[in-house]
Amino acid sequence: AMVSRGEFPRAEDSATGARRGAPRVGDGVVRLDQEGVVTYASPNAQSCFYRLGLTEGLVGLSLPATAAALVADRSAIDETLSTVVAGRAAWRADLNVGTACLSLRAIPVTEHGKRSGAVILCRDVTELRRRERELITKDATIREIHHRVKNNLQTVSALLRMQSRRVEATEAKVALADAMRRVQSIALVHDSLSGSLDERVDMDRLVSTTMHLSADLATPETKVETRVEGRFGLLGADIASPLALVITELVANAVEHGFAGLPAGVVTVEARRQEEVLQITVSDNGHGVEKAPEGLGSNIVRTLVTNELGGNLHWDTRAQGTQVNLEIPLVMTRRT
Repeated sequence: AMVSRGEFPRAEDSATGARRGAPRVGDGVVRLDQEGVVTYASPNAQSCFYRLGLTEGLVGLSLPATAAALVADRSAIDETLSTVVAGRAAWRADLNVGTACLSLRAIPVTEHGKRSGAVILCRDVTELRRRERELITKDATIREIHHRVKNNLQTVSALLRMQSRRVEATEAKVALADAMRRVQSIALVHDSLSGSLDERVDMDRLVSTTMHLSADLATPETKVETRVEGRFGLLGADIASPLALVITELVANAVEHGFAGLPAGVVTVEARRQEEVLQITVSDNGHGVEKAPEGLGSNIVRTLVTNELGGNLHWDTRAQGTQVNLEIPLVMTRRT
């Protein structure tokens, strides 16, 4: 009758979503009169309320009063739930009793615009809500782990800094400074992951930060400018962590060795992202190299790119400046 009069579906009845729900064939059906008293309950609906602890049939009971009696903590009954169980508005709410949970969706029944009752669709979503709680707990735990790892790495970095102040040998100071920079780079990745909900890192922001850290290695006589061109986008943690360390090493190498004795220099990191491949170029306008370097930092870069990232690495040796080309697959295939 509502359909024939154009009263159903209305905009507020037909919408589906997190607060209005989506009807399914297996939903239980409860028919209410204008006062909220149950005039009909399908077997599925009756089974749902049995799950909540109801020991008698629904027909003849006031659904709002029954729902209130089932919930031990009356303060947990919010306005949305009371509106749904009374059938006063086309809305959705959860009825939680102990560990059991029902999803209720109300559809007001009207006659010439005046409400004469309602249809309540109910569904047992106990297992679904349990899994949602487990996922929320898991996500929170993972973020907390990343936060604690970041704090621990910062503590290690501080200890290295303290140790470097107590040693007098220049080589030892340089080695401790390099180790501190590498630890800080990894800590930045975990800091980003601690605020992420999907284990993905905003690599553009991370690269910008790590480049500034590496630029601080320049001597007071040399002014170093860092540039980032293109976009890295969001990357998973398995790619972001080693890649951040690779870029840190390459930029640090350019700052420390490429600009020695020069008044100024520019280090540029360019990213070209395709569907399955990320191409990166790290270049500087300092002293060129005759062959690919063989220092500790260069060996770390080679190991991370080939073994951890499964990518390719090429040093462009030239007289003016140095350019390093990286090709990283975005679908990780770790080598064993």
